Amino acid sequence: MHIGLLSDTHDNLQNLLKALDIFQQEQPDLLIHCGDITDPETISLVEGFPLYCVFGNMDTQHDELRRVVQDLHPENRAEPMLELEVGCHKLAVVHGDHRRTLQHLIHSGDYAYVFHGHTHRRRDERVGSTHVVNPGALSGPRWGSPSIAMLDVERDIVRIIDVS
Repeated sequence: MHIGLLSDTHDNLQNLLKALDIFQQEQPDLLIHCGDITDPETISLVEGFPLYCVFGNMDTQHDELRRVVQDLHPENRAEPMLELEVGCHKLAVVHGDHRRTLQHLIHSGDYAYVFHGHTHRRRDERVGSTHVVNPGALSGPRWGSPSIAMLDVERDIVRIIDVS
C-alpha cells in the first residue's frame, strides 16, 4: 500500500497541480491531505484517488469542504481528525494546530503512523513505536521548498518529494 501525503495547500493551485502530476506518476492507493486547503473548490482538482482530508486552522468552511470532497467520491472523507486502518496499521491524521492533541496521538502508542501539517516543516521521525510524518507545505517557501510525501506502508519508507 502506498499513501500520498500533502498539506498546507493554501490555495496554491500551481503547486497543487504539480503535486497531482507527481501523484499520477507514483500512483498511490490513496491521498491524505493534512489540512489548510483553504478554499473548498481547491480540493476539487484532486480526482482519481481515494481522498481523506482533515480540517486545518485556515479551513473555515467545513460543510462545504466535506461536500466537495464527497462529491469527488462518496467514500472520501473530510473531518477534524481521522483514524484509519491500512492493512494491519492504525493511523491518525490531524492538522497539528492543537499541539496537545498532536502530542497525545504521537505518544499514545495507539498508532503506527501519525500524519500532520500546520508547521510547514517536513518531518519524518519515530517517536517510540509511532512513525510521525509531516509532508511539508504546498503553499510555497516558508521553511524550504514546496513538498509532498509518499509512504510505502509495507516497507515503512517515507520519501519527501520537492514540488518546485
